[in-house]
Amino acid sequence: MTGLFYLLGVVIFVLAILASIGLHELGHMIPAKAFGGKVTQYFIGFGPTVWSKQVGETEYGVKAVPLGGYVKIVGMLPPGAAELADEVDVDVDEQGNQVVKVRKSNTGMFTQLISDARAAEWETIKPEDSDRLFYKMVWWKKVIVMAGGPTVNLLIAFFIFAGVFATYGNPSEAKPYSPVVSGVVDCVLPAAELDRACEASDPVAPAKAAGIEKGDRIVSFNGAPFTTWDAMQDEIRANEDGVATIVVERDGQELTLTTNTTVTARPTSITDDKLTQVGFLGVSPTFTGLVTGGPIYTIEKMGGMTKDTVIALGTLPQKVWGVAESIAGVHPRDPNGPVSIVGGGRIAGETVSHEDFPVKEKAVFLLMLIAGFNFFIGMFNFIPLLPLDGGHIAGALWEAMRRGWARLRGRPDPGYVDVARLLPIAYVVASCLLVMGLVLIVGDLVVPVRLQS
Repeated sequence: MTGLFYLLGVVIFVLAILASIGLHELGHMIPAKAFGGKVTQYFIGFGPTVWSKQVGETEYGVKAVPLGGYVKIVGMLPPGAAELADEVDVDVDEQGNQVVKVRKSNTGMFTQLISDARAAEWETIKPEDSDRLFYKMVWWKKVIVMAGGPTVNLLIAFFIFAGVFATYGNPSEAKPYSPVVSGVVDCVLPAAELDRACEASDPVAPAKAAGIEKGDRIVSFNGAPFTTWDAMQDEIRANEDGVATIVVERDGQELTLTTNTTVTARPTSITDDKLTQVGFLGVSPTFTGLVTGGPIYTIEKMGGMTKDTVIALGTLPQKVWGVAESIAGVHPRDPNGPVSIVGGGRIAGETVSHEDFPVKEKAVFLLMLIAGFNFFIGMFNFIPLLPLDGGHIAGALWEAMRRGWARLRGRPDPGYVDVARLLPIAYVVASCLLVMGLVLIVGDLVVPVRLQS
C-alpha cells in the first residue's frame, strides 16, 4: 500500500509540473497571437512526438521527454546578409540558367552556427507572413510575449501560496507559543525515555506537585510577568533547582502556587539534539497556530523568497558542483541543495506515503512543493541570458533604449536588435544548463534528498 501511495505522490507532482509547463507556454502563445504573431507549434516536452493535432495554423502536441516545453513563434531571428562572404562565383547549369554561388572563407564555427540557425528560421517563413514576424513587433509587445511564460509560473506560485497562507497558515512561520498550559507531566523522565510511562520510582514533576492544571494561564514566574512561552521557558531553565513562585489564572481568578524546579538534561532547542542541564517544571505550552495572511502578506513573503532565490541562483553552479561531488562520494549531499524534477517527484512520493503525516499536512506540503517549483522556474526564466526568456526580454529592452537614444540625438533608426548574433552565448548557456540538469537528475537517482521526518 505504501508503494501505491508513493506512486500517487509522484504522479500528482509530475502532472502538476506538466500543467505548469503547459500554462507557461500558453503565457507566451496567447499574447503572441493577440499581437498578430504566427505560432506554428505548441508542445509540452522535448524529443520524439507522442501525440499532436493541427488546429488552424498551430500544431498542438506532447513529446516524450517531459522536462520542458516550447512554442514556435515565426520570425524570432531577423534576416541577415551572408556572413563574411568574400567570393562570388557565377556559373551556368545544364539548362543554361545562370547560378550565383557564394563561397565563404574564415567563417568560424560560431558564425556558421548563426548562419545555419538563421537559414533554418527563414525556411519556414512564407511571403504572407511578412507582417506577422516576431522580430518586427514593437519592443513592449516582445517583452509581454516573452515575460508571459515565467509570469504565469509566478502567478501559479502566488495563488497557491495565498490559498495556503489564508486557510492553513505559513508552515515556515508559527505564532509564539502561548503560556497557557496544554499539559502537565506526572514525573521527571530522562530525555531518552520520554516515551515511557511513569513508574513509582520516578520523581514527581514540580508542576504536578505545585498543583498546576491543564488550561491554567501562567501569569508570572518568580514575580516576572510573561505573555509568551519562550520568555517564561528561559526563566524556568535558568532557575535550575531553585524555589519557584508561580501565579496562574484559573477560571478568572489568580492563584499563587509554590514549588521547586528540578535540574534535568533537555535539548537546547527544538532543532538541536544537544542536551543541557537546565531547570525543569513539567508543563507544555499551547500551540497557537501558524501565521496566516492574505494577498499582501503573500506578496511580502514572495518578496523575501525573491531575494533568497536571486542569491541561490548566484550560487547554483557551486551547489550543482557539490551534488557532483556527492555522486562521486566526496561528501554527503546537502539536504537543502537544489533538486531536479526527479528529486521533486521522489520527495512528493515520500510525503504522500509517509505514515506519520496527516492527510491535511500531506496536501499542504505537496501544494507548497509545487508552488516552490513554479516560483523557481519563473525566477530562473527571467535571467537575462539566451536561450532563457529573460535573454529575449533583455534584447527587446536594449532595442527600445537604442532606438530611443537615436531619436533623442536625431540619428537614423538603428533598426531591430539581431539576437542571432547572441546565439553563441545561447549555445554555451544551453550546454551548461543541460550539464547541470543531468548532474541533478543523476544525483536525485544516486544520492537523493530524503524527506526529513
